[in-house]
Amino acid sequence: MANVFRHRVTAIKDGAIEKRKLSGWIIPKEKSSFGDEDAWTNIDTDVTPLERRTWTAWTMGGYWFSDALNAQSWMAPASIIAVGLTWRESIVCIIFGSLVCTVPLVLNGAIGQRLHVPFPVALKSGFGWHFARFAVVVRMITALFWHAIQTYTGSTAMTQCIRAIWPSYLDIPNHIPESVGITTQQMVSHFIFWSIQFPILLTPPHKLMWFFIFKAFVVTVTCVGVVIAMTQKAGGSGDIWNQKYEVFGAKRSWLILSSLSSITGGWATMATNIPDFTRYIGDKHKNAIYYQVAFLPLIQLVLGLFGIISCSAAKVVYGEYIWDPLTLASHWDGPGGRAGAFFVGFSWVVAQIGTNLSANVISFANDLTSLFPKYCNIRRGVIVGTIIASWIMVPWKIIHSAASLLSFMSGLGIFLAPIAAILASDFWVVKKQHVDVPALYRRHGRYRYNAAGTNWRAVVAFLISIVPNLPGMAAQVNSDLKVGGAQYIYNMFYLYGFTSAFVVYAALSHFFPATETLIPETITEEIEIIGGVEYRNDGLSTPVEAGGSTGSHDGDEKAVMTSADYKV
Repeated sequence: MANVFRHRVTAIKDGAIEKRKLSGWIIPKEKSSFGDEDAWTNIDTDVTPLERRTWTAWTMGGYWFSDALNAQSWMAPASIIAVGLTWRESIVCIIFGSLVCTVPLVLNGAIGQRLHVPFPVALKSGFGWHFARFAVVVRMITALFWHAIQTYTGSTAMTQCIRAIWPSYLDIPNHIPESVGITTQQMVSHFIFWSIQFPILLTPPHKLMWFFIFKAFVVTVTCVGVVIAMTQKAGGSGDIWNQKYEVFGAKRSWLILSSLSSITGGWATMATNIPDFTRYIGDKHKNAIYYQVAFLPLIQLVLGLFGIISCSAAKVVYGEYIWDPLTLASHWDGPGGRAGAFFVGFSWVVAQIGTNLSANVISFANDLTSLFPKYCNIRRGVIVGTIIASWIMVPWKIIHSAASLLSFMSGLGIFLAPIAAILASDFWVVKKQHVDVPALYRRHGRYRYNAAGTNWRAVVAFLISIVPNLPGMAAQVNSDLKVGGAQYIYNMFYLYGFTSAFVVYAALSHFFPATETLIPETITEEIEIIGGVEYRNDGLSTPVEAGGSTGSHDGDEKAVMTSADYKV
């Protein structure tokens, strides 16, 4: 036992010494990769191996339970009611806003399921080799901000868990200056939550099914329990159902449209990079992506209703509307109350970790891996992402000191909408679902488009989508700005952004086609000639002998198509 321990310590020490040099961080290049000879790719950027295609329809259901069951979804009706609408409009906005978002979720989810490539690789088909990197960076920035916000929310849930056991925890003296934006007790909670979350975030995506199931069970049971407890305390569900309309006419219509677009925009990140997850769906479960149409709106609706009922009951019990479930739990004292607060805190700890897994850090890691495959894989990307978001970006500052920044983050949907639209339009309308998978990994493959590695059609569609939305976004961040009618475009920023980019890109590609990128069938493998012998490389295993003589491609039309198409 002592020898094993000594050997382990020596290995760690040697590894630390090796990683003092940049060369010590290099990840071995996969032999089965489609990449150029001088390019570096690894298993996390390559086509998803067969053994990792473990997701089923149940996994997708668990995934959406994991992503949608969070404190933000519980409080979603709050922002809608706060602008002067009622619970009725809130429910309508949640249902239809979620349904609108399922369109890009299904369209782009199918790309990951059919091609089994991550989002950054799939982008190259429509954006080009270099412009795709711009879209990847936009998505990375969004993921970092939301990971920071979700992590800090998780730390507030951790506070409820700890104070339920040790009430004196709330009395920890504060030794941090007020200008920092966080107290000593809050910093301790943040550190504890991050320490618990960190090892869970390192779980490989194809092994997440049981965590998703666990979260779905724990959070659902707790939410039902909170609603039952609050209605019992209040002797009913309160009077929120009797709210009067505060706005009328055209203003009310625009507020409804704006709120609906906000619900849709809240899922803009997932609608964009959903291939990062659907790539793990097995070929026998290809219809699993379509279940998203039911999963997301249903979960959002149920959780929103729970939030409305509990908030209404809180008005009766505590004299004020309380939308935040953690703030609600903070009012519970006594043995029974603290036990309830602990379970509420625990469930939201699990909820926030699940949301960070399904929506933020894995997506960031995929993006970072695509930019630096020689040095980064998903595991390393997760480590980098969670350290930057949770500590370097000081999330307590984002939440407590920068309301305008939160408005800006919501507005990032204007950049994500055209990315999702171009990705979907390219696959379904322009390419007609036929993509050359090996060429997605070639720097000078058919999807380079030009010397700049940029598809100008995507650039034009992107600009047409975002430019009309910029004045409205600026006014959202700075309320002193007057932008006139441009505000109305921003009120439906996702609907306009996605639709305009989708249509413009399809139209430009129709009238000015990039013919070198259009193929009659999907190509999933290539033929390599090694030592005068043909080998078939499918990106999944070591290349195997094709079975034909040199120069012959009998019986393999797709292989023939790949043999000479990597230079443009």
